[in-house]
Amino acid sequence: MKKSYMILVSCVLAVSLTSGAALAKSPNGNGNGNKQGATETKPVTAPTKTNDKVVKDKATVTSATYATYGTNGHNGYKGLLNAIENVKDKPAGAVIADLLLTKYNTQLTPEMKAQLEAIKEKDAALSALADILAQKGSVTDAVYVEKEAILANVKNLDSYKKLGKLYEKSGKRGVKLFVNGVESSSEVAPILTSGSTLVPFRAISEALQAEVVWNQKERSVTVTRDGVTVKLIIDKKTAYVNGQPVALQVPASIVKGSTVVPVRFVSEALKATVKWEPESQTVVIYEE
Repeated sequence: MKKSYMILVSCVLAVSLTSGAALAKSPNGNGNGNKQGATETKPVTAPTKTNDKVVKDKATVTSATYATYGTNGHNGYKGLLNAIENVKDKPAGAVIADLLLTKYNTQLTPEMKAQLEAIKEKDAALSALADILAQKGSVTDAVYVEKEAILANVKNLDSYKKLGKLYEKSGKRGVKLFVNGVESSSEVAPILTSGSTLVPFRAISEALQAEVVWNQKERSVTVTRDGVTVKLIIDKKTAYVNGQPVALQVPASIVKGSTVVPVRFVSEALKATVKWEPESQTVVIYEE
């Protein structure tokens, strides 16, 4: 939760900076654009009553900070609902939508939830927020948000490319593997060899919820999913799909105690889509 709060605060700050041009100080420093010596006059909007409850003017509500929204119970919930109307198509919208869905879920109608889910899942908004955070020097938070953008749309290769650039800024390099939008946490990184990419077999099988059997005597690994059985034998260039032999360009092998397999062959045999994003050197696997 701490991470989410940090991102939200950064987001509100970014939105404040975006809209700050209208509130920028004049050369005389009085902040209202009047000539020096002029008297500052602030418009006042009278509150209106609805069902005996005072509802603040929308401009007042949306100018409040997260501290106001997040610590005042039902008032905070109303404030966020008003705020999101102004930023739902901007980076802040996805973050505020997520906060409403998690913190105030029981107070939302089904219609509200559907609208907020749509806003939350806008990968473009999340990716734009990652850009803002990176520009502010918050690369770690930018990486976190860009990963959320990938989860919102696992097919968008541009998100993987942007994440690769953020990783470079943080000093992380090398081939990466994402399955259904989730990055593999295996200790063995994907390996490029002879024009093929070998990836940890466990990373694919677990992410695709496949059944795996290891045969020590044969030194073979067999995976079954949705009626398809794929068998690979360590250091052999012949694999078997439902019992039928298939020639491999590169055989499965064992690296640092982990079985690595040709990613394209295994994924496509299990009816998953495989993409390669060359700029970030990312293997992308997802189910249609």
